Amino acid sequence: MIQTYNPDFRADIKEKLERQEFMKLMGFEVTRIEVGRVEGELVLEQKHKQHKGFAHGGVIATLADIVAGFAAVSLVPRGHHVVTAEIKVSYFHPGVGDKLIAKGFVLKQGRKLNFCEAEVYVVKGAEEPLLIAKASASMANIAPEELRS
Repeated sequence: MIQTYNPDFRADIKEKLERQEFMKLMGFEVTRIEVGRVEGELVLEQKHKQHKGFAHGGVIATLADIVAGFAAVSLVPRGHHVVTAEIKVSYFHPGVGDKLIAKGFVLKQGRKLNFCEAEVYVVKGAEEPLLIAKASASMANIAPEELRS
């Protein structure tokens, strides 16, 4: 069973999101924060695309990393940190559309590692979202006393 060790996880995540400069630079917006689950979206602009006009694979991987990571953050005690220990992204379709939707969730909660998955969808006009990538990630829990200056 997945449970949070921080009753104020939503407020803590929102505060951490304010300091996510790379995420802001990309234009990614988190739209849902729940225990073990985070979702968000990115309106696709030219800067997010590769030479053929598809969403760049690095952008897709970054979104998967963000939502999987923050899904894990929702579980750890206040003051603890989460970093990506490993991530693997499988791409199914090119990201051709107007926006990307990313959904991250924790599959297995552990003391030191949370095993997460993320799904990235593309939305084109009024069409149904299309799953274009799936990621699996191991997110490491780091206690404040483990941080080195």
